[in-house]
Amino acid sequence: MKKTLILLISLLLLTCNKSDDGTNCNFLFDAGVNLTVNTNLPQFSQLQFTGNGVYVSGQGNNGIWLWRANQSTLYAWDAADPSHQPTACSTLTDSGTGDIVVCGCEDANEYSLITGFGFEGNTQPCTLQPYRVEDIGNNTFLVSN
Repeated sequence: MKKTLILLISLLLLTCNKSDDGTNCNFLFDAGVNLTVNTNLPQFSQLQFTGNGVYVSGQGNNGIWLWRANQSTLYAWDAADPSHQPTACSTLTDSGTGDIVVCGCEDANEYSLITGFGFEGNTQPCTLQPYRVEDIGNNTFLVSN
């Protein structure tokens, strides 16, 4: 019985994977977001077309990125790099490709607005913080958390 217990404890310790690589994707706080987006308005008109994104300041941690995936789907991501504490350099900006945003900090982490995933080479394996998007009709969406 004692040998069996020792064997079970040994197996448990060997199969547990304690990550000690400093990974921490908990820098962002749950900012209260309640944003109405009407794509008929000039500031959101680019969202009438698939594959376009719009940055909205004053929401979330460092703003929000909205991404039009298809005719009926709009994604909303926090515009703060989840691998950093929110600072001026951690705000994600358009990389020029339209669907990739990049962090302004020294590490220049990149993320996909299509999936929210970071790219290989990012300092940490974090994903963008998503927000809920509800289609409330007449080209209007409610972004919230």
